[in-house]
Amino acid sequence: MSELIISVSGLRGIVGESLTSQVAGRYVAAFEKILGPGPVVVSGDGRANAPQVRAGVVAALGMAGRQILDAGISSTPTLGVLVCEHRAAGGVQISASHNPPEYNGLKLFGPDGRVIPAELGRKVLAEYQATQFGGGFGTGGMHTLEDTVTRHMATVLSTVDGVAIAKRRYRILLDSNCGSGSVLGVRLLLSLGCDVLSVGDEPNGLFLHKPEPTAENLAGIGRQVVEAKADIGFCQDPDADRLAIIDETGRYIGEEYTLALCVDQVLRRRKGPVVTNCATSRMTQDLAEKYGVPFYRSAVGEANVVDKMLAVQAVFGGEGNGGPIDPRVGLVRDSFVGMALVLAAMAERDKKASELTAELPRYEIVKR
Repeated sequence: MSELIISVSGLRGIVGESLTSQVAGRYVAAFEKILGPGPVVVSGDGRANAPQVRAGVVAALGMAGRQILDAGISSTPTLGVLVCEHRAAGGVQISASHNPPEYNGLKLFGPDGRVIPAELGRKVLAEYQATQFGGGFGTGGMHTLEDTVTRHMATVLSTVDGVAIAKRRYRILLDSNCGSGSVLGVRLLLSLGCDVLSVGDEPNGLFLHKPEPTAENLAGIGRQVVEAKADIGFCQDPDADRLAIIDETGRYIGEEYTLALCVDQVLRRRKGPVVTNCATSRMTQDLAEKYGVPFYRSAVGEANVVDKMLAVQAVFGGEGNGGPIDPRVGLVRDSFVGMALVLAAMAERDKKASELTAELPRYEIVKR
């Protein structure tokens, strides 16, 4: 897997091999050409190999005369909120999501705070293939954003009854695995009145376990949930757009259940269309039918889910990889949305995480 992996919304590669500062600069230079006027927000998930990639990103934007709004270490959904908050032309997230530590990558955001759709992604790819980039410095300038989380946190909190959650005084184990999730995650849970035990809360990219939040990789976290007598365990991937859940017994509920639990909570209060991709468990479809709302499937890929959500004016959507999308917060998969909605469901219905899960229709899914 030493070849560069390019999709319609970004790229990933092994830093120092397929992904160098020159490659990153060339790709961002191509992206910059399709944007309207305005600054570009740049952030990263805290991976230790980010400086080399970031150097190319900053050089390309500077040479194009773009002002850079530096959001430091921020989650991918936070970047989406920041793009909208600062009315930026776009955003660049330096992240390889759940890939191993030797990887890094770039995710591209449009002015609407979402991962760019396929049509724009194809334009970027065409520009990338035609663009040369040799590095250098430019005249754009850089401004550091001192507060990167307040707007995002406030928007997430506005979607739930925080008072009802705070009354429960839940004990939470949050596993951010030394990624960007802890920057907002701990603060959000504390604001909901939770007692938080944070694992991997220094976002330095030195992962405590393999970064993909699978049952195998989170076995140790499950034991810690039991030892800490926590009510629930929340496990994020490095850029915090995915959430896996461990119940109070230490059982890995997993990522497929994250979206279903969120959809069930939302549809109890708000009716409207729901969208998932075609690789997501049927649980969410069953819930949509239960509540009598339209259900749609998109092609795989966050950008495709968002396209369909906008087309049908969905009240909620997401992917079965633990990525809920709440348009009230942003058009990005968001682990913080997942945590807030699951806690709201527990509090309002006076049920444990295991009990909420047991109420959902059960299916088996095999991915190869």
